[in-house]
Amino acid sequence: MKNAYIYIAVMASVSFLIRVLPLTLIREKIKNTFINSFLYYVPYVTLAVMTFPAIVHATESIYSGIAAMAVGILVAWFGFDLFKTAVSCCAVVFILEIFIVR
Repeated sequence: MKNAYIYIAVMASVSFLIRVLPLTLIREKIKNTFINSFLYYVPYVTLAVMTFPAIVHATESIYSGIAAMAVGILVAWFGFDLFKTAVSCCAVVFILEIFIVR
């Protein structure tokens, strides 16, 4: 139990330092284009990293999850809204799970 408190303290301090150090060390506007573009894409990459495994493993078979993700990417690429994209992904999973994957 004593180790649990140490782990929690280390995690809290690391989390705190990650949030506080940039605020205290960087006072001026960042002018480097590479760092600006890196910081711009960090939330999107984080969301993708958290979402991708959930998409693939949310179904009975990994293949239906991958197929639904591919269909969702294609439907979104052609400009359909979120509802049509979600319905098409659900339809692909339904068809594959019921009729093909057993």
